[in-house]
Amino acid sequence: MSRRGDAPDSGQPWAVVVRQSNALQISALNDAAAAIGLAVGLPLANARAICPDVHVFDADEAADGRTLGDIADWCDRFTPLVALDPPHGLFLDISGCAHLFGGEQAMLRTVCEALGRQGFVVNAAIAATPACARTLTRATRGCVVANGAEAAAVSRLPVFALGADDAITHGLRRAGLKTIGDVAAREPREIAARFGADFIFLLQQALGQRDAPISPRRPAPDYLMEKRFAEPVATDGVIAAALADLAQMLVAAMERHGKGARQLEASFFRTDGVVRRLTVEAGQPVTRIATIERLFRERLDALADPLDPGFGFDLIRLSASHVETVVQEQRDLDAHAQDNDEVSMLIDRIAARIGSRRIVVHLPQDTHIPERAVLAAPAQHHLDDAARAIWLERTEGEPPLRPLRLFEPPESIDVPFATVPDGPPRRFTWRRATHEIVRVEGPERIAMEWWRTESGRLTRDYFRVEDHEGQRFWLYREGLYSEYVDNDGRPIPPKWFMHGLFA
Repeated sequence: MSRRGDAPDSGQPWAVVVRQSNALQISALNDAAAAIGLAVGLPLANARAICPDVHVFDADEAADGRTLGDIADWCDRFTPLVALDPPHGLFLDISGCAHLFGGEQAMLRTVCEALGRQGFVVNAAIAATPACARTLTRATRGCVVANGAEAAAVSRLPVFALGADDAITHGLRRAGLKTIGDVAAREPREIAARFGADFIFLLQQALGQRDAPISPRRPAPDYLMEKRFAEPVATDGVIAAALADLAQMLVAAMERHGKGARQLEASFFRTDGVVRRLTVEAGQPVTRIATIERLFRERLDALADPLDPGFGFDLIRLSASHVETVVQEQRDLDAHAQDNDEVSMLIDRIAARIGSRRIVVHLPQDTHIPERAVLAAPAQHHLDDAARAIWLERTEGEPPLRPLRLFEPPESIDVPFATVPDGPPRRFTWRRATHEIVRVEGPERIAMEWWRTESGRLTRDYFRVEDHEGQRFWLYREGLYSEYVDNDGRPIPPKWFMHGLFA
């Protein structure tokens, strides 16, 4: 696809070149360049020999990919199943969608005309298989093929329309097979013996004999509601009212199947082709319209880049991309059920503003290694586990056995070598500050998990220490004291680390 507005006068020949095999070759050109004999794949030196005045542009594959993605986003208004066909194509699965736009022919015309108004040169076709439709776009314009008529539609097309490698296309032509029908008339084993099984598979797809499903760039949502406007809307009140109406229809559709939404997405399609999507998540299945409105209101208020309607939105869509079965619970005898609902709603509202990954709970893990004792997980997805205490049980008034803050990784400290063997240090230096130790608890010996994949981890002796200013630290010595000897049996300083701070 190309945009007319980015090229010079259409009456002047121009070409886009890309470097291949250490040479610049034409990858795209306009009609004026094709009329004077230039073609895709022609070296730039040959093109300048034919037409010295040809305008040349360097290909920008990254920009082309972004533009193709933007077009794919815009095509979501026709079907949620849109797949990329690099470098310049798209696949749209319109099964069950064409009647919404007046039939297949009318839908094809609508898509091409709308993209044409945006300045793109587009060719499209509709067929039962993606390969057949792609083959038709290379040699015909605006073709709609009925089911079962794929072979008749492509048989008269030249073999280059299949999109096979240049070597295969040249080989077919040298063998006298100039059209797809000529190739299809030969025995498959003869063609496969010379050009490979992959080419036979491509040929059969183009003929409608085999099919290969497309891979949509976005998974289809479980439930989807949308509202189209005859005139674009741009005011906040109309947009909020449209979202409320869509939420009511979506909740009603989910309620019939006993479902609730865990993830919701609102898509806003602008008239100039720009698509804006907003996603919110919930810790529990959402079944209330007011909850959906509140979550999107929080999301809209927190946008760093406000929702710019431009010339207006002509389509607003609300979809539930993740749903769960709603389990009915007894609430009359449970005094804490309502409290849990309020906590869950609060977490959802905060997550809608700052992101779900910034609200975490610490879940206990089945390990005795301190830095692995808890796992930070999104609170929205582990609300039930959040109620579990992550501290070790202790009696009333006993100080905690683990600090409130752990360092990952533990930080190295300097300890004088005069420390008593197997005992705690008398002083240490950490972050350029020296601390005199006045109280000590320990040691607590923790051996590493030898059954795990990592090796070479030494046993640790932990000490809870307090300095003369009342600060409490969690230190450990890596390895047993008897292990710190050199090859001659002389002692060497052990390694000490700061692992955490007590409150």
